[in-house]
Amino acid sequence: MASSPAPSGWPGWWLRRGLLSWTLSPLSLLFAGLTALRRALYRAGVLRSQAAGVPVVVVGNLTVGGAGKTPLIAALAQGLQQAGWRPGIVSRGYGRRVAGGDAPIQVEAHSDPALCGDEPVLLARLTGCPVVVGRRRAQAAQALRAARPEVDVILSDDGLQHLALARDIELVVVDQRLWGNGFLLPAGPLRESPARSRDATLGPEAVLRRIDGGGRHFALQRGPGDFTHLSSGLSLSPPQFVERIGGQPLGAVAGIGHPAQFFDMLRALGLSPQTRALGDHQPLAADALDGFPPACPVLLTEKDAIKSGALPPDLRERFWVVGLRLQTPPDLLPWLQQRLEKARGLPTA
Repeated sequence: MASSPAPSGWPGWWLRRGLLSWTLSPLSLLFAGLTALRRALYRAGVLRSQAAGVPVVVVGNLTVGGAGKTPLIAALAQGLQQAGWRPGIVSRGYGRRVAGGDAPIQVEAHSDPALCGDEPVLLARLTGCPVVVGRRRAQAAQALRAARPEVDVILSDDGLQHLALARDIELVVVDQRLWGNGFLLPAGPLRESPARSRDATLGPEAVLRRIDGGGRHFALQRGPGDFTHLSSGLSLSPPQFVERIGGQPLGAVAGIGHPAQFFDMLRALGLSPQTRALGDHQPLAADALDGFPPACPVLLTEKDAIKSGALPPDLRERFWVVGLRLQTPPDLLPWLQQRLEKARGLPTA
């Protein structure tokens, strides 16, 4: 099996300023200039953003890779549904095999993640919202509205840098890695400057204290949900799992943007699994279990479980899927609704 990616999800030299990052820093200046030029062309109207016809909320990050966007979008969609909104979700569908060109694809709860991407399928299952994927998010938003005209707000999974889709609210998600070494690509993990304007920044409270500006700050708390056996559907609370199975040898696999965050969450429960980090969106193959104790239970993220359908039954029998509970602050949803009502032209309190 090929060597596993770093648990941080980034090359180690993106986390510090060393010889390689300084050597590449002139290219970062070029990248910054091209990014600034592109934004200027949109501001000047040379390049045009396409409106979706309903308020659009973009949930993204300033760095390469995931920072927890998917669970936040699921939480926002569920909260908006409970408040009477009818959200839809658009995504690029990273990691999918494009069939039939670039045409947008509607995603169902049991769609093939190889064709749609793992995160869109997970969002469809978690939220029940209509989900459409497409390389061009503006086109995906139009396809979503055409198929589901009742949708009155669109959540864009990522797309902060995809300015062709007009947006009303921009939310930036951060995690413990924050901005890494502070360099833009390729010398570091940043896709844009941390000084970039946005409506709000969301992440762990300890990380938010390190950020100046960035609009409103909303602290997020992550924790494990139920442990569900992939084959039988048996569901155990974290204390039940620790008592019943936690003393056995365990494996843990994570093919997400920041695998260490998943592994740390398990260790915080008192579990000591042997871990393996996969590349973000990497297919889950049988060799992901190589080197683990024979027949030991293996813990998976919900996102990785989406990709397990093609594995042999004897391997699926070993998997336990660890849910994620994302606790949002009580003032986030009222703030978001007020901004949405303003974008929709409704009077606000």
